[in-house]
Amino acid sequence: MLSNVRIVLVETFHPGNIGAAARALKNMGLSQLWLVNPREFPCEEAESRAAGAKDILEHARVVSTVEEAIADCQLVVGTSARERSYDLPLQDLEIAAKQIHTESNSGEIAILFGRETMGLNNKEMLLCNRHLFIDANPDYPVLNVSQAIQLVCYEIRRASRLQVGEIPEAPYPRQQEMVLFYEHLERVLRRVRFIIPQHEGRVLDKLRRYFNRTRPEKAEMGMLRGVLNSIEETLDSEGKGEK
Repeated sequence: MLSNVRIVLVETFHPGNIGAAARALKNMGLSQLWLVNPREFPCEEAESRAAGAKDILEHARVVSTVEEAIADCQLVVGTSARERSYDLPLQDLEIAAKQIHTESNSGEIAILFGRETMGLNNKEMLLCNRHLFIDANPDYPVLNVSQAIQLVCYEIRRASRLQVGEIPEAPYPRQQEMVLFYEHLERVLRRVRFIIPQHEGRVLDKLRRYFNRTRPEKAEMGMLRGVLNSIEETLDSEGKGEK
């Protein structure tokens, strides 16, 4: 199910890295390349670096935001050499590749790669379910983005060859479904005054982080939405009674 795995490059500065990424995908049998707001694309340099993988470039999807690139994905993996403060489950490449392959049997998977100079920012990492790192020399762990993509694609291909016949895990909501859930949750929390406008703090960020980390299954998400609907119905009923 390598066709369900998409490599997402965020705001790539050097077009040559886009071409090298396309080549890495084709080497390992992947086909989905998504570009979020690249500085320059299409570009001759990208085509030159792609060599025999120009078909990957021709079918690359260009979007404006990370949210667009991951909307229909059930698992989003952010790559970063730096430790973050968001407490996402941290996975080395081998473990991450096994999960990516297993879940690709039941839905779309996105792997995010950030900018050449600074990687993914904290807001983008907050959209992810998992934090993938490549076990490199701790004194110099930063890889060129195209090198990192090559390693990740290789490990995913390797996992696909070793895990033939595994049973897919329970289906998970897509990211767009999670966005609707967060909007619903925020609406209810404001109605019950759990969130007070003058003292909002970072409640919503912490709740998003919690649900992205724990990843409720589709059936569980349906139950959570049902709970929120019930709360809203009760509030509406009580409001009518007061009148």
